[in-house]
Amino acid sequence: MSAMPPTDRIREFHRLHLSGCFVIPNPWDQGSARLLAQLGFPALATTSSGFAWTMGRPDNGVALEDALAHYRAVAAAVDVPVSADFEHGFAAAPEAVARNVAAAAQTGIAGLSIEDSTGDAAEPLFEFDLAVERVRAARRAIDALGNGVLLTGRSEGFVVGRPDLVETIRRLTAYAAAGADCVFAPGIRTAADITAIVRAVAPKPVNVLVGGDWTTVARLAELGVRRISTGGALARSAWAGFLPAAKEIATHGTFAALAKATAQSIDLNRAFS
Repeated sequence: MSAMPPTDRIREFHRLHLSGCFVIPNPWDQGSARLLAQLGFPALATTSSGFAWTMGRPDNGVALEDALAHYRAVAAAVDVPVSADFEHGFAAAPEAVARNVAAAAQTGIAGLSIEDSTGDAAEPLFEFDLAVERVRAARRAIDALGNGVLLTGRSEGFVVGRPDLVETIRRLTAYAAAGADCVFAPGIRTAADITAIVRAVAPKPVNVLVGGDWTTVARLAELGVRRISTGGALARSAWAGFLPAAKEIATHGTFAALAKATAQSIDLNRAFS
C-alpha cells in the first residue's frame, strides 16, 4: 500500500483542533453538505443515521461499501474538510477495523471516528481492552497510509444505557493514549461532566454532540470544548418538515404545509448552480 501525502483539507482539519471552538454540522447527502459549506462552516461530518434514513434503513443498517461511497460523494461535493462517522469500524476484530479504516481513509475524507458500541443490547460496549486495541488498530492503519487523517475515539456509554462518567473517562483517556487525535462521548450534557472530560483528556480536543436547545456554542467554548457536532439532528429537522406535509396530503387532501414551505424556501437551483 503506497503512502499518501497529507492534503490541504487534512492539514486544515488538524489546525481547527488546535485552539478555539468550532461547529462541525452533519449533512446527510451532497446537497445538504454543499448548503452547509455555503453557510461558512469550516468543516463537516457525515451522520450514520442521516445517511441510513436516505436509504430507507435504520441507523447502523448500512453496508461498508455503501458508507465508503457516501464518504467519497460528500467529500467530493465540498471544499472543506469532511470527517466520517465510521460507526464501530464495520467490524469487531482490530485487524478487520484496520482494513476498513484504511479503505475509508482513502475516500477523500479528512477525519473519521471509531466508536466502542457493539450493537448488542445485552453487551452494548466492547470490552475495555478490545475497545482500546480497536482504536490502536485504526491508528496503525492511518499511520501506514501516511495521509494524516484525523482519528476520533468515541465512547458510547451515555447513549447505549451505560451512563457511567468514570468509565467513560477511563475509556476516552485510553483511546487518546492509543492514538486518537480527538475524543467524543455522545450523550454528555451537563457542564460538570463536560468539564471533567475536557480536563481528564487535556490537551486532546473534545467533541460534544448537540441535538437540541440545551446549550450554546459560547457556553461550550467556555467549558473548553473544541468541536461541536449535531449528529442526525439536522436530518431529523428536515424529515420533521417532510412528514407532516405528506401526512396532511394523505389524511386531509389539503396542501397548507406545502404553501408554507414554498413561501419560506430558498432558491435551491441558484444555491446549487
